[in-house]
Amino acid sequence: MEGVYGSSTWPSCNVEVEGKVFNDAVHGAITLPPLCVRIIDTPQFQRLRFLKMVGSCYFVFPAAAHNRFEHSLGVCHLAGQLVRAIQSRQPELKITNEDVLSVEVAGLCHDLGHGPFSHLWEEFVKKSPREKEWSHEEASKMMFEYLVNVNNLNEELENYGIDIQNIKKLMCGIGSKQRQEEKAFLYEIVANKRTGVDVDKWDYFLRDGHNLGIKVNFDYNRLVKFSRAIKVDGEWQICVRDKECNNLYNMFHARERLHRTAYQHRVVKVIDSMLIDAFLYADEHIKYRGKDGLKVGGCVPDDGGRDQSGSRRLAHTWDVCGTQYALRNVCNDMSAYTNLVDNVFHRILLAEGEHPDIRKAKEILENVLKRKLYVYVGQTQHTEKISEDKLMDAILNSIPTGSSLKKNDLGLQVVKFDYGLGKENPVEYTRFYSKNFPNDARAMREEEISSMLPQRFQERRFRLIYKSYQEKEFNDAEKAFKDACQKLNMQEPSVDSWPSHLPHMMHHHTSGSVALNGIGV
Repeated sequence: MEGVYGSSTWPSCNVEVEGKVFNDAVHGAITLPPLCVRIIDTPQFQRLRFLKMVGSCYFVFPAAAHNRFEHSLGVCHLAGQLVRAIQSRQPELKITNEDVLSVEVAGLCHDLGHGPFSHLWEEFVKKSPREKEWSHEEASKMMFEYLVNVNNLNEELENYGIDIQNIKKLMCGIGSKQRQEEKAFLYEIVANKRTGVDVDKWDYFLRDGHNLGIKVNFDYNRLVKFSRAIKVDGEWQICVRDKECNNLYNMFHARERLHRTAYQHRVVKVIDSMLIDAFLYADEHIKYRGKDGLKVGGCVPDDGGRDQSGSRRLAHTWDVCGTQYALRNVCNDMSAYTNLVDNVFHRILLAEGEHPDIRKAKEILENVLKRKLYVYVGQTQHTEKISEDKLMDAILNSIPTGSSLKKNDLGLQVVKFDYGLGKENPVEYTRFYSKNFPNDARAMREEEISSMLPQRFQERRFRLIYKSYQEKEFNDAEKAFKDACQKLNMQEPSVDSWPSHLPHMMHHHTSGSVALNGIGV
């Protein structure tokens, strides 16, 4: 993405200064304010250049090489567009230039906390033996604060009238208890917790669709044009003109289509499983250095994290860990996290040592590169009464007697397609105004919109994968899957045949059944 200084002036906080023009593949020439440029030109923000936007989709969709960097610039641009449109249409709201700039900065920085391969890293952390929960939203707030401090931007933010705590709320949205605040509608621009209609989604739907080669059919320009801030039942919220209701349905349908076609593509999900397994094996062996002298809990001691008996040992909170972080704990320290990007894949491949865990991690990643993937067995419809654990137990109990198939050879995935609010229809949470009553908003009934609307807004499936390469074990897994579904009165699964590119009837067992850092795969 090329950037040049433009000749247009930028009115921010009563100071006329030049913005910087970026040539964006989706939005064309966009101009961002100088404060945003200062943030962009930091190592913490530039890190986003090295995080694939759609993670392992790039292994399946060869043009999907775009990164979090350009998405963040696009969200900043759209956030500015929307807040300025509301500011110009509704001067009575007294939206200040400081408000506008704050929303732009929040849009720019909302994804600072993503890890390697984007959302996949979150799944890895959840499955790791990490003691504390973690989310990329919380990490984004931590990274923003770290970025400001380490680059000495506090005074500059103060000069622009920008409050760091407010930016953090704008980045992630606010809960229902805060919605009665004055200008609460500003917190729905970047991350709308109420309806899911926000500029973050506008940009990534368009950008991902563009790079994946998937046509996305909704018009965000009309949503910018016809959005107003209206107080509804005591809460300020962003409302949309009634005639844009079908446009919103198109937007949410775009989300569902991207998930069905790309994000939850069965080969993408197989590669996701392989990468997560590799990261789990490599967890304690690939380390990142943080700030000198820092004391943290759950990091790996310099002795490799094992006691004299060879058992895994985590440092206590009072241990000085030499600031070497296991993969799952790199996010504890933003100094270390700044260096954690997609190249962790190659750090594992290039790692030295003969420990069984690191050898297994390298084997899995080499298999990804050689397209020797875990084998897809089949899928069935998810039912509310059957949990993932219950189905897996039924599958294991259905393995034919005498089979060498083991639990560690199987992986059960739950995939879902929806409009963003689970079973709920997000349009029902959106309020609409009419041409004649621009300050009165209400929900729209289905019969007012169309008689052809979806009747269900979520579909979930169980998918079974086989992590080794023996045809007989694959056939045993297929039979166990069918028998388990029959015993549980579930829909008969659709199953796949043994892949033609793999050898038939291999007898040498090469499964991933070795214990994974003591927890198993």
